[in-house]
Amino acid sequence: MVTRLNSYLSFRDTAAPAMEFYQSVFGGKLTKDTYAAYDVSEDPAEQDKLMHAELTTPHGMVLMAADTPNSVDLTVGTNHSLSLSGDDEQELRGYWDKLSDSGTVVEPLMQAPWGDSFGMCVDRFGVHWMVNIAGPAA
Repeated sequence: MVTRLNSYLSFRDTAAPAMEFYQSVFGGKLTKDTYAAYDVSEDPAEQDKLMHAELTTPHGMVLMAADTPNSVDLTVGTNHSLSLSGDDEQELRGYWDKLSDSGTVVEPLMQAPWGDSFGMCVDRFGVHWMVNIAGPAA
């Protein structure tokens, strides 16, 4: 798998209709996973919210999104991150180390409930990043 750089949008309770709208605009395949599917939220009000959605268009564009948990601040206008994903662990950990150096680690790069390694940071210029390293194939 090649390392990909994608846009990642954050919403408050409207990720599903937003991504369905973007699918109507760009076409393609939309996948959606809820917080309940991975048992990652103890808040019953969040079980049906989207933990991750991914739209892949016929032209190869990829747009990702999620509903921000109620316990996390969200400011409309700054609800965008860049996402690096792939299976080259050395390459992606190298990017992580450089991006998080002199920045702020929001979520440490570690194994996630879905089996991949995942982390979030804000680089020293204030840009929000997500890094996802694919776990072993099932």
